Amino acid sequence: MSELTVAARYAKSLIDLAKEQNSVEAINTDMDLFYRTLRANPELKAVLANPIVSHTKKVKILDEIFAGKVSKTSITFFNLMINKSRGEVLYATSQEYVNLYDEMNQIIKASVVSASPLSKANKDALIADLKKATGCTIKLEEKVNPSLIGGFVLTVGDRQIDTSIASDLKKLRKEFAQKAISN
Repeated sequence: MSELTVAARYAKSLIDLAKEQNSVEAINTDMDLFYRTLRANPELKAVLANPIVSHTKKVKILDEIFAGKVSKTSITFFNLMINKSRGEVLYATSQEYVNLYDEMNQIIKASVVSASPLSKANKDALIADLKKATGCTIKLEEKVNPSLIGGFVLTVGDRQIDTSIASDLKKLRKEFAQKAISN
């Protein structure tokens, strides 16, 4: 069974438990913190996936890092996963939990890459337009890439809108090359 399939099953079980305990929001915050922590610390992710490191050591490490920062339910979940030798899927499970939470609350992730940072007004207008088009709440991730020269590249799900000047220049270059070949 693939890691993603296993992670999705554990995440579904955790979200069901969170619903029973009326702690869906709190657990989402915990899983988001866990996910961001492991993404920023690949060494920690590697330790959790390493079968040579003992379960006791992994539990102690997670306890030291997350005790007092996450709920008792989340700590218990981490310990359960470690003791079932599923430390390698904790990262993917936390990501899947956040994805399930977003889906359950109609939250869509979008990313925008622009040549320079967006102004607050532009960012708010973009979020408002996306919310109007999708009917969902938008989580917008912003990135800056000066090589775009101007404009932006917006990605929502599997759709991408590219209004960058760099893209336009590539299209022009391609058109000129094709016309030069056909003449």
